[in-house]
Amino acid sequence: MKNNEKLRYMANAGMIAAIYAVTTIALAPLSFANLQFRVSEALTLLPVLTGSAIPGLTLGCVLANAIGVATGSNIAGWLDVLFGSMATLLAAILTRWLRKIEWKGIPFLAVFPPVIFNALIVGGELAAVYDLPFWVCALEVGAGELGVCLLLGLPLLIALKKTKQFNENKTEKKS
Repeated sequence: MKNNEKLRYMANAGMIAAIYAVTTIALAPLSFANLQFRVSEALTLLPVLTGSAIPGLTLGCVLANAIGVATGSNIAGWLDVLFGSMATLLAAILTRWLRKIEWKGIPFLAVFPPVIFNALIVGGELAAVYDLPFWVCALEVGAGELGVCLLLGLPLLIALKKTKQFNENKTEKKS
């Protein structure tokens, strides 16, 4: 990678992290409950467009979860900082890997890694915190995640794909 490419990569990752963290904290009541509708999770489809979304989402999740702990919003505590962020990292990597599997130009399979990893990992955290059955919490987290990814994430992804702003294979000719 050239220096300007590295700088663009880091800037994209930083912007994604900031947007994720700010959105999560701004909507804290929705972001940190057993039945979650974490609007910032719409960004979890960005690895389809850019690899910089992987560190960006992970860092944003770490920051949001840590700020949530510090402000008392995140009742799962430091477990969520560690395991919730790990779920985001694993989902982002798998989402990136699935990016080229499309149906009618839409990478539908990319929706599922965030849903599955969050349902299993965050669902497990919340089951422990709330002392509820694991499958209840997993289904609640998974349903919220699926809703966010389908209702917000896919439309965002489709709109951003049309801009070609994140086309990593573009070659610009200098005049």
